[in-house]
Amino acid sequence: MKYTNQVVWITGASSGIGEALAIEFAKEKAKIVLSARRAEVLKTVAEKCEKLGAECLVLPMDVTNYDVIEENVNIVLQKFGKIDVLINNAGISQRGLTAETEFEVDRRIMEINYFGNIALTKAVLPIMLSQKNGQIVTMSSLVGIFGFPQRSSYSASKHALHGFYETLMVEHYNDNLKINIICPGRIKTDISVNSLTKDGTQHGKMDPGQAKGISAEKCAQIIVHSMKRNKRVTVIGMQGKLMVFFKKFIPPLFYKIASNISAT
Repeated sequence: MKYTNQVVWITGASSGIGEALAIEFAKEKAKIVLSARRAEVLKTVAEKCEKLGAECLVLPMDVTNYDVIEENVNIVLQKFGKIDVLINNAGISQRGLTAETEFEVDRRIMEINYFGNIALTKAVLPIMLSQKNGQIVTMSSLVGIFGFPQRSSYSASKHALHGFYETLMVEHYNDNLKINIICPGRIKTDISVNSLTKDGTQHGKMDPGQAKGISAEKCAQIIVHSMKRNKRVTVIGMQGKLMVFFKKFIPPLFYKIASNISAT
């Protein structure tokens, strides 16, 4: 399967996995819609993609600004006439114990990671159904499969995505609609730097575990390969796969390990 001339819309495209995915699709000569809050950074990503032969539309947006979603969908349709692939990559992580985290932080994380995600999907879904073709990818996490210290609301938001998109898979099992859930482990990006702490301030530093993670470029390559195979759920990282195995088959061992892993 190739993505040549397909319209691929990526949120959270200004850095990290989102930017790396844009580069991968640019190599395949896709038509790429780049969305994130930082317009100037998106322009830099677009320049990189265009040098690889892709056609790009820079479309700045905050996924929690629901009032402009329909307008942005129409902008994409006016430009390209269709939407083949939607990659919901925008999100924010967390560094804070459950008992200490302010409720407004919990709410903010859910707004970005869950409601912002499904709002865009709900706007794009009718288009893909009318086209009788489409692929929706959501960026979950290992903690969308199991809980993890200092990630209570982050984990909850990702678990919620699994429920939503697995339901979508079942509802459209017989339609030509592909749904893929991606669960990265530790990837070397700024996700820990940008994480919200217990009081909503920025964590502001790279976690040691994150710094030792695989590159965003390698992660993006795995994701695109998985998308081509239409794999429903993809876990990225050997340590993460082991933890998923332990959680499923040896729960006591999982809880012992998880409780002792450094959360930062």
